[in-house]
Amino acid sequence: MSHEYYMQLALEEAVKGRSFTSPNPMVGAILVKDDRIIGKGYHHAYGQAHAEVEAIASATESVEGATMYVTLEPCSHYGKTPPCSLALIQAKLKQVVVSTTDPNPLVAGKGIQMLQSAGIDVITGVLEEEGKELNRIFFHFIQKRRPYVLLKSAMSLDGKIATRTGSSQWISSVESRAHAHTLRANYRSILVGVNTVIADNPSLTTRLSTQVRQPIRCILDSTGRIPLDCIVLNDAYVKNTWVMTTERMSEDVESQIKDKGATVIRCLSDQGQVDLNDCISKLSFAGIDSLLIEGGSDVAFGALKANIVDEVIFYLAPKILGGKEAFTSIGGQGVATVNEAIELKKMKTEWIGNDLVISALVKKGDN
Repeated sequence: MSHEYYMQLALEEAVKGRSFTSPNPMVGAILVKDDRIIGKGYHHAYGQAHAEVEAIASATESVEGATMYVTLEPCSHYGKTPPCSLALIQAKLKQVVVSTTDPNPLVAGKGIQMLQSAGIDVITGVLEEEGKELNRIFFHFIQKRRPYVLLKSAMSLDGKIATRTGSSQWISSVESRAHAHTLRANYRSILVGVNTVIADNPSLTTRLSTQVRQPIRCILDSTGRIPLDCIVLNDAYVKNTWVMTTERMSEDVESQIKDKGATVIRCLSDQGQVDLNDCISKLSFAGIDSLLIEGGSDVAFGALKANIVDEVIFYLAPKILGGKEAFTSIGGQGVATVNEAIELKKMKTEWIGNDLVISALVKKGDN
């Protein structure tokens, strides 16, 4: 079998750790000897054994002289676990095939160098693009030191997210809503404005499984209008609720929110509202590597205007709501001229249920 064949299997192993490894990357490993798979493994969760160690532990026979296929360069430093490169050397492997090198400065080629210095043959760049896509959030956070931000919206064919009366349940299909819960599971945090909390009283959790790690729920609330009886301040996940505010919130309201078990983070103010770039900086400092923005329309435009959005995804339902007073997916003032439009690239489409789902990257000066 080819290197690509076994690396594809390693990538499939890696995906099994999705939703659990953050802020670590997803990594999969396959052990091959005499063209037979003798072991495999993946990084199950942050703080647990890495994929390479899992693969060695699962081996059905001696791994000496075997080849390991791994989706990311083995680490070379002591962190939550000992360095994987050392484990591979001690296992006396003959060859290691790597999809992508690790951008983490603690690794960044050092793992490969360690293996080569020990006499292990190393091949890199096998299914490299697939390996980078698998861990685009990890790569982005390591290289840019800020969360990867995805803006999500579900709308009618004419771009409405609610009728003129505010009715919005449900515009998208059951299948699309299930897909949206998958996104919540895959992102470390989720952000909405306080108006969404007041209007919809959402739980902002993923209901795929009780085993999935719930996202940090970030609420933009510049003055402290969040209802103290809302779900996010009273459910079992209240410690996952972070209220992002400004100096305009009174100390009394802050104290009441904290008494509920939630966190209050004061950010800089931008025309009386939470400065979204400062908000992103504070999330980054807290180790949040990814953020899913869900609402509402003014928050969506504010995020795009602040240039913090990396990717957008729109669920387009086969419905027409109409009405000048109906709510659009992107609110705010909008741009004054077409030349000021926020441009997208690498647009992809797929059908989920009856909905057309469109995703694209936001064009920026550095991409």
